[in-house]
Amino acid sequence: MMKINKRTMGFAVNLQVREATDGGESRTIEGYALKFGVRSRLLCDWWDYYFEVLEPGSVTREMLDAQDIKLTMFHDRQLILARSNKGVGTLNYEVDEIGVKFWAEMPKTVDGDKALELVQRGDIAGCSFIYSTDEGDSENAVSYERLDEKTDSGEDILLRHVKRIDAVYDFTLTTDPAYEQTNVTRREVEAAGIVFEQPTPDTPKTIDLEKKREAIRSIKERINRTV
Repeated sequence: MMKINKRTMGFAVNLQVREATDGGESRTIEGYALKFGVRSRLLCDWWDYYFEVLEPGSVTREMLDAQDIKLTMFHDRQLILARSNKGVGTLNYEVDEIGVKFWAEMPKTVDGDKALELVQRGDIAGCSFIYSTDEGDSENAVSYERLDEKTDSGEDILLRHVKRIDAVYDFTLTTDPAYEQTNVTRREVEAAGIVFEQPTPDTPKTIDLEKKREAIRSIKERINRTV
């Protein structure tokens, strides 16, 4: 089963209300939902400390156009502001050298007015997204390297490269101006209204965590020998 993660990204996202071209009042919010090549805060996942970076090319327009993506506030699926279903809808986006840029006209609802006010005031300073990737595919999806850095307690720190994102479930406006990770369980994601496709016979259904631990330990040992 794919591992599901929630990422909060608020650094240099530059959420803003787009200026109206006709001199009227704009209701379009724009910004970056995610950025390439920016290192995360120090994360801890099960047994290792690591930083994470989304590599250029890890998200493609073709992948996004195959998704049903909701633009929400605070990952609350009841606070929907826009939507792109199979590339069509009120949520617009593009993939460039920086990351995934999005824009959407806010609905004339209580939630839409709230989003506009909070972005204009600067109270909402970042974006977040829920995505999935095949953690078992170390060659094409994720890889690790050892850094010449250690935690305060002397633990090794890895750099986790996300080379391919397989699905994106939402973009959300958030008040937290940081790039942080909190693991989201399948139950939590499904409770938010996200439905997973059933795995095909060619798709690994489970990930052996002990084998993954062994793989990472092997990587560390190989790097140590090289160093």
